[in-house]
Amino acid sequence: MQPVLRLFEDVLSDGAAVSLPALPRMAFVVHGAIAAPDGVLRDGEAWSGEDEATFKAGPEGATVWRWELMAAEAAVVLSSTGIVSREKLAAHLDTLPAGPLLLRGDSVAFPPGGCAYLHRHQGPGIRCLTEGGIRIDTHGRSTSYGPGGAWYESGPEPVFAQAATDRPTRFIRAMILPAAYLGKSSLEYLNAEDKSKPKNQQYKIFTDMLIERGSGR
Repeated sequence: MQPVLRLFEDVLSDGAAVSLPALPRMAFVVHGAIAAPDGVLRDGEAWSGEDEATFKAGPEGATVWRWELMAAEAAVVLSSTGIVSREKLAAHLDTLPAGPLLLRGDSVAFPPGGCAYLHRHQGPGIRCLTEGGIRIDTHGRSTSYGPGGAWYESGPEPVFAQAATDRPTRFIRAMILPAAYLGKSSLEYLNAEDKSKPKNQQYKIFTDMLIERGSGR
């Protein structure tokens, strides 16, 4: 059975702490601050790792989005004093690439009216919008998302993305890609005429973490 990529939202009150089991994961701080294994993370910063990890919220609390790769039967929903956790989205990775893998966590930002021409990626992933608005056209249908909205893209399935026209748009994503794409773009434009057009989206990579196949535990 293929592993599952899950996205959780954890809301931690002042000083609340949580210990997480060993899993490939990325944590992104939406609001507030947390003490993570490698230091303090604040708004818009991310941490990644595969080992056990403890997060502790700062004096103003924190909201954290947490992507985890795990076995299909293992869901890690937190239940502890001072913490409210919910699963935003889960996806069975039926299009997982062959061979060695990496977990990429990054952000994609569009100016008002920006778009991503018809394209695909080299592996599956879950996105979550932090600001603005976006329309995703794929699988023969269109779906619009606002801040906090999450969606899954399989990788091979063609996608067109249209950002809101009246404000900037940005989303955070975690994808499982072939290890050969370490430090390289996973995006492939599908129409020849689009390849030479100006592109206005901006990318920021938080992590390119090599993981062992089957490390979803």
